[in-house]
Amino acid sequence: MVESKKVAAAAMKMALTENMEEENVLKAVLLKQGIHAAAVNYGGDSLVSVTKILERSVVAAKREGVIRDVHSDEGAVAGAAHEALSQIMSKAMGLNIGGKIGIARHEDHISVAMVMGIGMLHLNEVAVGLAHRAIGSR
Repeated sequence: MVESKKVAAAAMKMALTENMEEENVLKAVLLKQGIHAAAVNYGGDSLVSVTKILERSVVAAKREGVIRDVHSDEGAVAGAAHEALSQIMSKAMGLNIGGKIGIARHEDHISVAMVMGIGMLHLNEVAVGLAHRAIGSR
């Protein structure tokens, strides 16, 4: 439980970073703790963005070396991203969304966190989703 909580917190922190510079600083800090991490922005119409969000999660995780380029690792990230997204998507149906995805991995624990801004005119909502998966060791 401790490891999964630690990895989940790292993913959420990555999703809450304000810019690329902050992401890079946090990634370096996490790497010293043995946690590999990535973050990626997303946005668009909620109804057509689901596939893009899942793809961006997997691509970011591979690009940053969080996962290997194997089916099981990609599936773990896609599954966790889908679960995190499903926790918050009902609030966003038909509206514009934008935010950041944070991904973190330590050994066989991987978490995906999403921070989503949901917009309609000047009335904005913020929602978060978080999911964890077990993944094969490197």
